[in-house]
Amino acid sequence: MSYELSAVLADVELLREVTRELDHAVLGGLRQDFALLPVTPQLVAELTGAPPDYAAGEPDPEHPFTLVLSPALIEVLARWSRGGPVAYVEAEFAGGLGHQAAVVWLGGERSWGPRFDAVFDGPRGQWPINAALVELGVEPGVWIDPFAEVGLHVERDTAGWLAHGRRGLTVDYWDELAEEWEEEQSGIDQQPDGPRSVGDWGIP
Repeated sequence: MSYELSAVLADVELLREVTRELDHAVLGGLRQDFALLPVTPQLVAELTGAPPDYAAGEPDPEHPFTLVLSPALIEVLARWSRGGPVAYVEAEFAGGLGHQAAVVWLGGERSWGPRFDAVFDGPRGQWPINAALVELGVEPGVWIDPFAEVGLHVERDTAGWLAHGRRGLTVDYWDELAEEWEEEQSGIDQQPDGPRSVGDWGIP
């Protein structure tokens, strides 16, 4: 199964404020009052006045992102970060192989990263997106890591996040659907195979 992500992450109110007059900004709600802004070619063009540029080769530690972060785009993200930490993150996986990268701005300057990983042989907390989320202020919870804690797993590509945002869904919506499905399946498993007497249901 594949996974692809190219997005800006930040506090939901911060992102609402800085994108409220943009035509191509769609926010996807995350847990802990964070939000995700899918980075599309249309959004980049609206923010910078120029179409996006993409790296010709595969990302690596020296060139961690597929999207070339132009000076104009960096200036926008740095400006947004005057209201709180802002991260740009990328991930791409297929067949269990892939990479992820992240960078964070705060107070108008780059404050962390960029970091890149395609091996993932270190602790989960040190993986680029997890570490960037901690820089944003994500708190530990019941999920396995910050990535899952905020709900970055519920959509698998940019199109999914755009639909998520346009429908006004929350991450918990998908958890609720999963719980309903599990309850339905559990109920089906507990039903008798065929008609039985009331006594067979444990009622005297």
